[in-house]
Amino acid sequence: MKKILIILLLIPVFVLSQTTEEFDFVSPLNDGVSAVQKGNSWGFINDKGDIFIAFRDDLFVTENEGHKYPIFKNNRCLISEIKEGITYFGFIDKTGETIIEPKFLNALNFDNDETIALELIKDVIGENDVLKKNIVNYKYCEVILTSDGTIKHYLNPKGVRIVLDKKFLKAPPEITSKFISNSLVAVKNENKKWIIKLIE
Repeated sequence: MKKILIILLLIPVFVLSQTTEEFDFVSPLNDGVSAVQKGNSWGFINDKGDIFIAFRDDLFVTENEGHKYPIFKNNRCLISEIKEGITYFGFIDKTGETIIEPKFLNALNFDNDETIALELIKDVIGENDVLKKNIVNYKYCEVILTSDGTIKHYLNPKGVRIVLDKKFLKAPPEITSKFISNSLVAVKNENKKWIIKLIE
């Protein structure tokens, strides 16, 4: 009986003292999950401490209360992918599946099932007869994006012209528009003044 009592007293100590992983950083819970860091890779644990998204290198970190880490908002987490030296942004869900492919030049975290992102648009303006190649211009537009990747609204339909080359586009372009309520967005125009748009 004495041995059984000692074993029963030690079991909780062994269970509580077991650590399966060591992390370099652990974030507060956000959207019911916490980001954990190992070296340059990030993963996510649930509210029971179980890893449910394995460590990966494409999770994009967001500054939050003086720390930088990936976060889930509205069941979406920003990811980034570098193609030909240019960073593109997309989103995964809590299964780790890519829901919105990395094709935007910048994006914010979701809030109330919507976010603002920079959609890249390619305009063919002619053809080079000698090289038999299209002559193209690139621009980006600030768009409101829904959680399934649908573009709901263009905030600056004229867009901003860019040179799509890593020498000229060393960092993601800045998003200047911002939500001020569920139905109102403040958009900065060419004169660097704010205009308010009602989004239905």
